[in-house]
Formats: sequence, structure tokens, C-alpha cells
Amino acid sequence: MTEPLTEDLLSELLVSDDPVAFAERNAVGHRSLSGYLQQLLDEKGLARSQVIRDAGLNETFGYQIFMGQRNPSRNKVLQIAFAMGLDLRQANRALRAAGVSELYCKDRRDAIIIFCLSRGCSLQDVQEELYRFGEDTIC
Repeated sequence: MTEPLTEDLLSELLVSDDPVAFAERNAVGHRSLSGYLQQLLDEKGLARSQVIRDAGLNETFGYQIFMGQRNPSRNKVLQIAFAMGLDLRQANRALRAAGVSELYCKDRRDAIIIFCLSRGCSLQDVQEELYRFGEDTIC
């Protein structure tokens, strides 16, 4: 099930007679990172264990993130995003759900990360690009 676009939801909200009914009908509320990651795992047919390995996370810590028991840093969320092969929109949704700042194209480091996400690069590829440009790596 693909998530409706924010623009579509906004249009529906603006013509709605009841904001509570709109929120219930569209399951609007705070999105948990663990819930969103599980949704992505299901949609993409990925195994949590493989994503944790590909992200280079400590196994226990990785499972705690996926279970909602730990709050990851921005970089940890980005590691997961690359391991899951997320696009920019999905990665920014995950960052928002984690309560950290989204990727910002006017920031040099973020611009490199956005470039790599948009081209389906691996975590290793983005690490190399960040290092090549003298930016802090993700992990």
C-alpha cells in the first residue's frame, strides 16, 4: 500500500467538514520510526536482519531501533535508508519519524547524500563520495 501524497491529503483536509473525521479516515497522527520501517520492510520484501547487516549496525542496537526501543541518530537512520534502498522521499520520511532534520540540498554534505540516494548508491558508495569531498562520513 503506497502512502498518499501530502499534497493530496492537504487538498482533502481543506475541503473536509470535520478535521477529526479526516484524521481518523487517513490515519493521521505521529508516525513512529519503527512503524514506518516495518511498513517499508513489508512493501519492499526485505528481511530486517539483512537490512541491519547491510547498514553496518550492531545487531542488538539495530533490532532495538526496529522495535522502537532506541532512538537512532540521524546518521543511523541514513545508514538504514541506504541499506533499504530508500529514495529521497522515503529517507526524509524516516528522518522525520526519527525526530531529526531532513536532508537539505543547500548543505554540502546533505547534497552529496541526496545525490547518492537519487542514484540508488550503496552505503559504501556514499561513504566514499563523502570522504572524497572531505565531508564527515555517515558511519
